[in-house]
Amino acid sequence: MEQAEASIRKLLSGEALDEDDELCDFTLAAQNEATAAKGVTPTTPSDYIPILGNTVTYIAMGVLFNSQGEVLMMQEAKSSCAGQWYLPAGRVNPGENLEEAVVREVLEETGLEMQPTTLLMVECASKAWFRFVFTGNVTGGKLKTPADADSESLQAKWIQDINELSLRASDIHSIIEMAREHQSSVSNNHSIHSNVLPAIKPHKKLLLRLVVCARQKSSNRLHVLLSEKTEVHLPMCEINHNRNLHSLLLKFMIEIFGADVPSHKPHGLMSVEHCGKPEAMHDGLCLTMLVSFKVPLEDVFPIDKYSWGQVSRDLGEKLLACLPKNMTLPLHVIR
Repeated sequence: MEQAEASIRKLLSGEALDEDDELCDFTLAAQNEATAAKGVTPTTPSDYIPILGNTVTYIAMGVLFNSQGEVLMMQEAKSSCAGQWYLPAGRVNPGENLEEAVVREVLEETGLEMQPTTLLMVECASKAWFRFVFTGNVTGGKLKTPADADSESLQAKWIQDINELSLRASDIHSIIEMAREHQSSVSNNHSIHSNVLPAIKPHKKLLLRLVVCARQKSSNRLHVLLSEKTEVHLPMCEINHNRNLHSLLLKFMIEIFGADVPSHKPHGLMSVEHCGKPEAMHDGLCLTMLVSFKVPLEDVFPIDKYSWGQVSRDLGEKLLACLPKNMTLPLHVIR
C-alpha cells in the first residue's frame, strides 16, 4: 500500500509514474479476446502501435486572453477555410512534446510567444484523435498583421466577441467559455483544479490508468483499487481507439468488478503523461482518470487480481477534495 500511496501523491503533484507499459492489466489482445468470445469480430489489431501522423493524431490548442479580456484569434490561410477565424491550433509534430507544440503553433499563427500554465481540457474521439487545450501567458513576440501573412495564417487579432467573426468551426465557443470560467476562478480564488501540465514520460501505447476510490461505511475511510498483476499498481488498460472512451471505461470496470458493477462516476483526469522524444520511438500517452463509487465500499467487490487498499487519512482527504466539479482536468469524449 505504501507504493500505491506514493504513486497517488506523485499524480496529485503533477509527476509521472515510473511504471512500465507492460503493467497494463487489460491489453488490446485481452479486449479482443473478450469481444471474440461474444461472437463479435474485433475491429482493432491486438498489435496496434500509435504512430504520430499515421495511426494517432494529437492536436495542441492555445486559449489566451489579454488584460481587456479579449481572446487571441487567428485568420486561416489554408485554402479549405481561408479567411475564417479560429483559435491557434495544429497537429503535434513527431519528436515534439505537447507544450512545445502549443508554443510553436501560437507563435507561427499569431506571432506571439506564450508560456503555458495549465491544460484546460483534453478531448478525444475515435480513430485515436486527441486535442490538448492549453492556456497560459503571452511573454513576447509581435501580433501578426496582414503584412505578415504566410502559409500558417493571414493575421491574428485580440477579439472581444467572436460572434462578429466568420468562424472555421463553432466548437470553440464552449472552449473559450471554459477558459473564461477558469480565468475568473483563478482571479477570484474560487475552487478549481490546480494547474496541470503534461508530465514528461515516454509511452509506446495509448493507456488509461485509473484511480478508483470508495468510502468504507463502517470506518468512513477512503480506499483505492489496486491491481496485483506482477507487482502492486494502479489499474491500467490499453485504449482501444475504435471504442468510445466512456465505453472502454465501462468495459474495464466490468472486467474488474463483473457484469453487475455498481454505479460509479468518472470525475476527470489527474494527469497526462507524454514524451515525443526521441522521434518515432514513443508516440503513446497515459491518461490517469479519477473514478469514484456512489455506493459504499462494502457493496463493491473486485474480482481476480484486484483488491482494495485503505489510504492514509491525509491522502484520503486530498482525493476527496478532487471529487467535486471542476477539481480535476475535464476529459471531453466527442464520439
